[in-house]
Amino acid sequence: MKKFLLIFSLFVIFSGCSDNGFNNKNPYLPNYSFAVDINMNLAAYSKLKFVSNAVYYSGVGVKGIYIFNTGSGYNAFDAACPNQALSNCSTMTLKGINVVCPCDNEEYSLFTGQGKLQYPLKQYRVDVNGDMLRIYN
Repeated sequence: MKKFLLIFSLFVIFSGCSDNGFNNKNPYLPNYSFAVDINMNLAAYSKLKFVSNAVYYSGVGVKGIYIFNTGSGYNAFDAACPNQALSNCSTMTLKGINVVCPCDNEEYSLFTGQGKLQYPLKQYRVDVNGDMLRIYN
């Protein structure tokens, strides 16, 4: 009986673990491991303290990343067009609370990462610690 309780307890513990449904797979975009810290007290990133503002950060991810204040947290998305093979036109541009792919003029929401095509924006994890953001894959 004790073995059964032990096995059952271990099953409950391990089945409770979750990755929060985080899926970063996209056949057009490779996975690069990175971690970057953003200090929102610096002038270049201070507008992230306000809701619905976005900042582009180059040098990480596939084509850089967009960081966005949703009001209830922060999103970080790759700046590469998610439904295009990598090319010279596949870096997204900011348009208000959306980003636009110049290859096909498709728009994607920085609140959800969703657009009208098959693949959403490639999302990265964001940890908040006061005025510091840690973005990583």
